[in-house]
Amino acid sequence: MPRPRSLTTDDLATAALAVIDRAGLPALTMRAVAQELRMATMALYRYVSDRDELEILVANRILDPVDVSLPPDADWRERVETLLDRLRAAASAHPAAIPLTLRHRQSAPASLRWIEAMLTVLTEAGFTGSERVIAQRTIVGFLLGYLQNAHYASLIGPGTARLAQAPAEEFPLLAETAAQASTMSPDDEFRGGTALLLEGLTARLEQR
Repeated sequence: MPRPRSLTTDDLATAALAVIDRAGLPALTMRAVAQELRMATMALYRYVSDRDELEILVANRILDPVDVSLPPDADWRERVETLLDRLRAAASAHPAAIPLTLRHRQSAPASLRWIEAMLTVLTEAGFTGSERVIAQRTIVGFLLGYLQNAHYASLIGPGTARLAQAPAEEFPLLAETAAQASTMSPDDEFRGGTALLLEGLTARLEQR
């Protein structure tokens, strides 16, 4: 009888991500991943105990390439934007799997490295204690919101077009704002939002 095929967790994560990229997140099952690897479904349980553990591997596979090294002489705001942009790019490369990167950001080792790098930047900028907690959570909240908006409610998507057609006599500001939004790109949204975020954090430091 042939010996069971030997895999690494990266093999498993790569196969799972291929399933998601091809057929969407609902297609991710242990059976689908086993078929991708051409092996028995039960054999996968030698590597992961359940679907949750598989999802964490996928999230880590997506985020692992994110470079968290930064030039020490760069302004802290530039470093914050760089870290945000790198994570945005990594997550956006696999849009169907974005819910997994959001859901498992507190478990995937690559995500923890990114968080530690961001906390290092904030600490060097002068944030400590509860202010550092709020600053970090605000930064993460912005990024999560951006990713959800960009991939599930894009400015250039049909939803914005529908809002732009709202009755102007009843929703004048909504119709005007949606019409403007439809001319903007996801990059405009990200850069503009990051600038507002950093202005607020800078103001907080200057209030001391």
